[in-house]
Amino acid sequence: MTPDVEQVLAGLAELVPSARAPGVPCTVVRAPGRVNLIGEHTDYNAGLALPVAIDLEIVIAFVPAADRRVEITLLDGGERAGFDLDAIGPATGTWIDYVAGTALVLERSGAALRGLRGVLASTLPISAGLSSSAALELASAWALGGGEAPLDALPLARAAQRAENVYVGVNCGLMDQLAATVGSEAGALLVDFQELVWRAVPLPLKHHALVVCDSGSPRRLGTSQYNARRAQCEVVVEAARVLEPAVRALRDVDRRVLARLRGRVDASALRCAEHVVGENERVVACVEAFERGDLEGVGRLFAESHASLRDLYEVSSPELDALVEIAGSVEGVAAARLTGAGFGGCTVNLVARDGVDALAAAVTDRYPARTGLQPTVYRVEPAPGAGRVPR
Repeated sequence: MTPDVEQVLAGLAELVPSARAPGVPCTVVRAPGRVNLIGEHTDYNAGLALPVAIDLEIVIAFVPAADRRVEITLLDGGERAGFDLDAIGPATGTWIDYVAGTALVLERSGAALRGLRGVLASTLPISAGLSSSAALELASAWALGGGEAPLDALPLARAAQRAENVYVGVNCGLMDQLAATVGSEAGALLVDFQELVWRAVPLPLKHHALVVCDSGSPRRLGTSQYNARRAQCEVVVEAARVLEPAVRALRDVDRRVLARLRGRVDASALRCAEHVVGENERVVACVEAFERGDLEGVGRLFAESHASLRDLYEVSSPELDALVEIAGSVEGVAAARLTGAGFGGCTVNLVARDGVDALAAAVTDRYPARTGLQPTVYRVEPAPGAGRVPR
């Protein structure tokens, strides 16, 4: 489900006159979205997660510029935006902020960047919880680097994260940017955000498929309670450090410490911490279940994760709950839960390949009557991390 590269190049030739000049190199770069199987709101707490880079992607086709100006046109709609690399101004509250913020952080890191004229196409739904922002940051980084990665993998992912934190204003963790950078067609990534190490986890995709159901209720992280949830986690960490000086993040907090914190911190903050502690345990158990082929166990852990996000972290929604309930009634669905930060967005489902159509039909038929919204169903495959598209 990568955007059609030939169509993107045709759009570049139409919208950027310099792309038609003889001998001008046209370069295409791409970056994937991601779906997180389990391990939600754990990355910024130095925890564990199991994301998958997916074949819903952002593509940028561009030609180098003789100046230091970056201009990008959206193929869908024709909106054009840009900035000067030597005079990146404040955030504008629009999509170009993810490009400009990435450029600003990369420039400050010493990366060699150059101006460009380009076009952008995407198969990633926006504000759906599939990390379109990280995909845009990573595709932009490769384009700004002239079609090459301007930094090594981990520093590049961190630079994209910092762009979102300090320029866009969303205090996200590293999961989305890391998945978009080092994703693998081999399957999921088990990421330890305390040690900053990861390994591939094969998925049972010979007979099952990953299906994403978009609720049609978009997320608004910049204006949501996402940053507030992170602040609540930090309150618990500070309180836990009084009891256990070695604590640096919620990854260092166990259930024994949580019990001692009752009455010492706000109850809602403690519920957030209870989710994170339990979610780390579920990630470990889920990887073990995948590795022994226990899909019933995977389904149980997905359900427990969704319930925890709904009841403890309080980031689910009636729409996401409806999608999970509908999926649970369809034969062949092994596992279902919300994916991403919540506050709207998508669910992820592990479905027998001969049950995908039944799930899509059930969601299409029953979800609008329950919510008044129109869902979109995507079957996705694992994809490699960001890079240059061979031509």
